[in-house]
Amino acid sequence: MPSQQRARRSAGLLLFRRSGEAGFEVLIGHMGGPFWARRESAAWSIPKGEYGPEEEPAAAARREFAEEFGHPVPDGGWVALGEARQSGGKTVTVWALEADLDAASAVPGSFTMEWPRGSGVLREFPEVDRFAWCTPREAAERLVTGQRVFLDRLRERLADGRGTPAREGS
Repeated sequence: MPSQQRARRSAGLLLFRRSGEAGFEVLIGHMGGPFWARRESAAWSIPKGEYGPEEEPAAAARREFAEEFGHPVPDGGWVALGEARQSGGKTVTVWALEADLDAASAVPGSFTMEWPRGSGVLREFPEVDRFAWCTPREAAERLVTGQRVFLDRLRERLADGRGTPAREGS
């Protein structure tokens, strides 16, 4: 199948920690680059990225977390949160992992793009310009719309005891 016709797939890892009245918080990142710079609502994402047919989704989730956060994935079992199709047609697969990292310790990767558009000037921007721990309510306001379903799925799994981690990627 030609590459432009291949279904776009992405995989990610949603870290969570148990805390306070909300019961848990999640670690999400504000997307980098000039398009997102002045936006807060629907400008945050679960650490994730695209992968091709030669890579397993769990391996892609591990790779993308390390690239975007700048540190390896913490040890622990992964909780499958399933797939969701985004408005742009991409299918995203996400796992949750209970861990507590310092959001300020992130060292995100970067990308290069022409900016301002049409100027011929290439500039480098961070993939993610900051990370934050958020309650589910805060995260629902900040996350891009198509990723909010993973918050609900994590809440359900934690509430009914299915938040017990399985081995990675299962």
